[in-house]
Formats: sequence, structure tokens, C-alpha cells
Amino acid sequence: MLLSRVVQASQSARATSSRKKKTAAFAELLADADPAELAQVVAWISGELLQGRIGAGWRTLTAMEVEPAAAPTLTVAAVDRAFTDLGALTGKGSANDRRDLLTELFTTATAAEHDFLLRLLTGEMRQGALTAVVAEAVAAAFEVPIADVRRAHMLSGRLPVTALAARTGGAAALAAFRLEVGRPIQPMLASPGQALDAVLAEFDGAVSVEHKMDGARIQVHRDGDRVWVFTRTLREITGAVPELVELVRGLDCTSVVLDGETLALNDAGRPRPFQETMSRFGATTAQELLLHPYFFDCLHLNGADLLDAPLRERRAALTEVAGGLSIPALIAPDAEAAAEYFDGALAAGHEGIMIKALDAPYAAGRRGRAWQKIKPTHTLDLVVLGAEWGYGRRTGYLSNLHLGARDPEGGEPIMVGKTFKGLTDALLQWQTAEFPRHERERDDHTLYLRPELVVEVAIDGVQVSPRYPGGVALRFARVVRYRPDKEPGDADTIDAIRALLPETPLAAAESARD
Repeated sequence: MLLSRVVQASQSARATSSRKKKTAAFAELLADADPAELAQVVAWISGELLQGRIGAGWRTLTAMEVEPAAAPTLTVAAVDRAFTDLGALTGKGSANDRRDLLTELFTTATAAEHDFLLRLLTGEMRQGALTAVVAEAVAAAFEVPIADVRRAHMLSGRLPVTALAARTGGAAALAAFRLEVGRPIQPMLASPGQALDAVLAEFDGAVSVEHKMDGARIQVHRDGDRVWVFTRTLREITGAVPELVELVRGLDCTSVVLDGETLALNDAGRPRPFQETMSRFGATTAQELLLHPYFFDCLHLNGADLLDAPLRERRAALTEVAGGLSIPALIAPDAEAAAEYFDGALAAGHEGIMIKALDAPYAAGRRGRAWQKIKPTHTLDLVVLGAEWGYGRRTGYLSNLHLGARDPEGGEPIMVGKTFKGLTDALLQWQTAEFPRHERERDDHTLYLRPELVVEVAIDGVQVSPRYPGGVALRFARVVRYRPDKEPGDADTIDAIRALLPETPLAAAESARD
């Protein structure tokens, strides 16, 4: 298959806001792809590379001066080989070799292919091809149920692998996917909850109430003496966290998969700042700061998969295998006990509580109502779209942030507000140094960023506003922290923000209109 065929489908998807039309364009493309090139095509239209990061940065790519080819000749296989060769370059002289390889690749590409490759290599595909859309295209292209595709993707953790199974073996091949110890699966996610009493009533009290810790999500696998540790983005960090590896290796079991949080504690046993915990995740070897795990789910134990079992059974398995390392929880408490537990979690330095339905299975990769987080104030994970230069004591610093919510249809992030509140001197210095690395463009007042950084903000509420394209604006937004453990695809959606609008006739009318 020629690369130009992939580019054509990408352009068709970018030209429409219709999810149905995006899906149809990609389904036709996938149906035309040979098995040997399907994985690459699926990865590219999802905005990813099979090789991961290959060292082709924004500055290197935009500095190239290459005349485009007159006619398309590049094949999918040739581009994939070039990416593999780029990823293998290391050591002295690799920068020059990388530039030469990129120049050779771009010299063979047409103008439209230039644009596609540039967006792919810099993480700016932004064609509305979220993984969910591509998954629907896989189902349509190979005539398999979308539910089967989603479950196989959840278990494999890799949509290109899922697509190849659907292409070569249909629904039977998708059904053959199982939880594989050592291969991470997408984590189950929580939705923001409202009043504590209302959430308890929603599940008729059949819930587990747990501390919502200010830690980093981890997924731990063990098979015999071998242990793997993964982040919430499924990145392996086993070598950087030997203390966690030793703790899991010491559990009384032959195989296990655990979901949980890890955080650093101070001498008094209280959680250290989130940034200190995350500093270990960027390391390649252990540092002096020790991490402590708090597991809250057991997905597999001694050869038995537990994904489809209700939480009450998974919790029993967790207590059996890792009771001393499990997160504190109350099972089916009354409203008064739950409220006291909430206060106790805050007093201990945690963010709040999690409320989880005891009868719900583990919905990997999905954000549903079965898990809800309750915090003293609403917090949102948003994408940083830009920053304005400060004035007064902030002159010379990038300060006022432009904040965007994720478009669930896969389009550009949707701006919902600005804030300069909560920015410490240290954060101002960090932003001013870091933001130019993500620059898209600038004017006299503002540096506009590629949508790559996620920041957590606290808000007092949401209000209807014609000022921003989503029709809503944040009230009294303030920065809590940056989230290096999250990607733009993990940010809260515009729908989640609209759901926080007060129930007034005007709000209802605005929501219905959108």
C-alpha cells in the first residue's frame, strides 16, 4: 500500500466532524490494507508509531529544508523501515545520521505526505482519530462486533495487535484474547462524583469506600519470580522501582496481577507531594526516595482471571494475597460512617475518597459510574493550550494558562477558560523553561502550545458562557499540579465539564443545544 492512501484517509477524517464519516473513511482504508502492513496503518491513524519514540523531534523536523516529490512513491513498508532505522540510532554521530535518514525519507515524500509525516512524528495528528474511532473502524472493516474489538484491545493493550487478529481470524480470534501475566491492560478509570449521600444511594450502599491517594497509578504483574511494574500509560518502569518488585516477589502466590497506587511517604507516614513520587518514574535506576504500594484491585490470582468477577470477589482475593499492602477501605458502610471516613482521609493528607460498586466487574480502559471519586472541590485534568506573558512581578514569565477540555469526538481540545491562580514561583520558572519546547506558534502576548501537557486544576464550578466555543467556562480555576503521568487523551472531556453545570433552565437549554 502506498503512504498516499493512508494520507488520503487521514485528510478525509480531518475534513469532517462526523464520527460516522471518520469511521467509514478509516474502515475503507483498513479493509484495503494487507495483513503485513495493517498494524502500521492502525498505529499511524491513531497518531502513534509501532516503534515508540524514535528521536525525531519538532526542532529537527521543522529545520529541514527539503523539496517535496512530485508524485507519490513511498510505501507503508518503506516508511516503517525508516522509522525502525531511526529508532535504532544511538551514540556519537547519531544526530547527523538521524538528519540524513529523515532527509532521505522526506525527499521521497509529496507535499501532502510531508504534512502527514510531520504531524505523525510530532504527535500532532489531530484528525479526530481517537483510539475509540479507530476501534470502530476495525469492527466495521472486518465485520466483527465492536464490543469484541474493545475487549480484545483492553486485554492486549495494543490496537494494532487487535486489528490484525480481527483481520486474520475474525470474532473467534478476538475472543481468544485473555489476560496475559506480564502484558499490561488498560486501567479502569473513575468519574467525578457529586454529593457523598447521592453516590451511596445510587448503589444502595453496596460499595467499597477507599482512600483517594495523591499517588501514581501502577499495575503490577508477577509470574513465579518474575515481576513487571507498569504505569497508568502502560509504560514499564520495573528497573526503577526495585523496592516494589521485592515486595510483590514476597507475596504468597505463584502468579498475580494487582492494580493500585504508589507514593512516597515522609517520616511521619504522611504522603509526600505528588511531584516527589513522580520523580522516581522518570528514573532508570532506584533513588533514595522509597515508594510504598497501596493496592486496591486484584485482576488475576494463581492462574485464575478475575476481570469479570464482581469487586467483592476481587477484593477478597486482594485481601488474601496482599492484605498488608492493600488500600484502606470500608465495605458497605452507612452514610455516617462513610462521611467520617471521608474526613479521616483528608486529615491523613489524602485527596478524598473513592466509592466503588461492589457488584461491578473490572471495566478496563473505561471511565464509568461504577467508580466515582469524591473530593472537597471539583478537580479537572485539562490540556494546556497556551500561556500569556506575565506583567508586574511576573514580567518575563509565562503565566496565564489557556485551558482546554478533550473533544470526545477526537477534534482539537476545546478551550474552557484561563487561569494564573495557584502558580508558585517554582511553577512559573518551570513553565517558562518548558513551554517553548512545546511551541506551536506565538504572538506578542501569548505562546501557543501543541496539546501535550496536562494540568490538574481545582474549580468552584462551571457556568454557561458564550465566550468559549464549548459554551461553558470554569469558575475560579486554580492550578493544583501538572500531571506528567497523564497524556492529553486522559484529560477530562467537554461533556464531563458540561455535566457540572448547575441544573437551571438556562443550563439545560444550553446543554440540549450543544
